[in-house]
Amino acid sequence: MAHTPVNHPLRPIYRALGALTGVYFIVFGIVGIIVNAGEGLFGNDGGLVLGQRANMFWSIVALLVGAIVLAAAVLGRNSDTVVDKYFGWGLVGVGAYELAVLRTDANFLDWSVATVVVTWLLALVLIMAGQYSKVAPPSRAGAPRQEREAQNA
Repeated sequence: MAHTPVNHPLRPIYRALGALTGVYFIVFGIVGIIVNAGEGLFGNDGGLVLGQRANMFWSIVALLVGAIVLAAAVLGRNSDTVVDKYFGWGLVGVGAYELAVLRTDANFLDWSVATVVVTWLLALVLIMAGQYSKVAPPSRAGAPRQEREAQNA
């Protein structure tokens, strides 16, 4: 993809943001599993996890998502860019679904509006991290923006 920035000067910060998002999902999943230990997999009792509603299933999914995102960030080698983009857009889709079915029986993840908002914010952070943390050898990266703009002037 030609429009994806390569070797962005702030890529370590974006990669760290992706890793922190993974850590948040891991912490959320662990606390959610502890809080919802006595409930069923798809319980709707309204247990609060870090100020958000979640059931055991969403806690397990959040733990797995966080572990994959964090592992990709630690592994690097552009695997984090792919994982962050796909998981980010996937979380946007899940959040849109949950917002649409919030007050119906189809809310099988037991979400609230706060959970949707936090998930969307974390999804946007993942998309941003995936967009700006791509690395390539200098021979394939092309000229930095400053040099390209100086050549056109």
